[in-house]
Amino acid sequence: MDYVFASPYARVPHPSYGGAKIPAYEMIRFSVNIMRGCFGGCTFCSITEHEGRIIQNRSHESILHEIEEMKKLPGFTGVVSDLGGPTANMYRIACNSPEIEKHCRKPSCVYPGICENLNTDHSSLIELYRKARALPGVKKILIASGLRYDLAVESPEYVKELVTHHVGGYLKIAPEHTERGPLDKMMKPGIGSYDKFKRMFDKYSKEAGKEQYLIPYFIAAHPGTTDEDMMNLALWLKANGFRADQVQAFYPSPMASATAMYHSGKNPLRKVTYKSEGVAIVKSEEQRRLHKAFLRYHDPRGWPMLREALIRMGRADLIGSGKHQLIPAHQPAVDGYQSARRKNSTPVGSKKAGQGGKILTQHNGLPPRSHDGNAWDKREQAKAAAEARRKAVAGGGKASGKNRKPSQRPVAPR
Repeated sequence: MDYVFASPYARVPHPSYGGAKIPAYEMIRFSVNIMRGCFGGCTFCSITEHEGRIIQNRSHESILHEIEEMKKLPGFTGVVSDLGGPTANMYRIACNSPEIEKHCRKPSCVYPGICENLNTDHSSLIELYRKARALPGVKKILIASGLRYDLAVESPEYVKELVTHHVGGYLKIAPEHTERGPLDKMMKPGIGSYDKFKRMFDKYSKEAGKEQYLIPYFIAAHPGTTDEDMMNLALWLKANGFRADQVQAFYPSPMASATAMYHSGKNPLRKVTYKSEGVAIVKSEEQRRLHKAFLRYHDPRGWPMLREALIRMGRADLIGSGKHQLIPAHQPAVDGYQSARRKNSTPVGSKKAGQGGKILTQHNGLPPRSHDGNAWDKREQAKAAAEARRKAVAGGGKASGKNRKPSQRPVAPR
């Protein structure tokens, strides 16, 4: 890896983009990839298939050299936005025995628990953080890659180092769910690991005199998730004061084990036979909306759907304004449901769709997507106006009978 990363990369977009602002580039512009691979084995992810289960690491010298080269780029302010990879803290973590590692066929080294043969020593990563911080001209090193918190709690020294020096106010972690059913299908640790990490995070943040927060990610409609699971997750979110703005719903992607669950209704993590267990699959649009509505329990647009579901599930006791109730019984005046995909799409025929035969994107001139539905509202209004005109013309023609050509009956072939 050191040889590959030592190549003289330009570290800037292709000249064909001109001076366009590219959001994806801005995000990784001053970040450094320190490793490849992942042994987490999450079923909804295919990184293991893309990059391998055995971690490939760069040397400290290679990483520090890249930071030194990055300092020469225009726009560098002394802040390195990330030292990471597929996960933030699998650097230099591997099996204690190369012989066991060579023959092991387990899909995950951390599920259902951390393997006894896995070396969870974070000392090399801690040393790397300290060396990077000490470089002249470097003001701050942030960690933006997702943190594997069940590994992090094995090294309190690492958590303290991370929280004290490398969190810019918020830290991303991904419990994905709270309930054992979907977590088992995802091959993710229980919510207890999250609780343990949060206690450590809060403790070291307080010791450092910093006000910092965890940003947990959750996923809806994953294979193995029931309506009751989503209800319990929503209750957990409310009890812990979380209000998710952007939520993720499962979509089957190539090379992921969860995709096999989605299409087969079986669990490939165990031997599959005609007698093997079935997996609850969320496929209908109505149920997918419901699961997202549970994640966004605070959004009034989802309350009618949630009320119906809670009554159907025999949990009408969760409807009300009490502290331990999920949604209120009254409904404020709000706009109807509009899917995020439709809301953020450019309407057909819009002037934004292209100019002079050139397809526009946000990289080469397309304005940011609408987040208030106005573009779609205008399109629907135009469609309704066109339909009204068509009906008026048709109705007026029938009533007057003037200036209208007599209709000809089709001639039937003999």
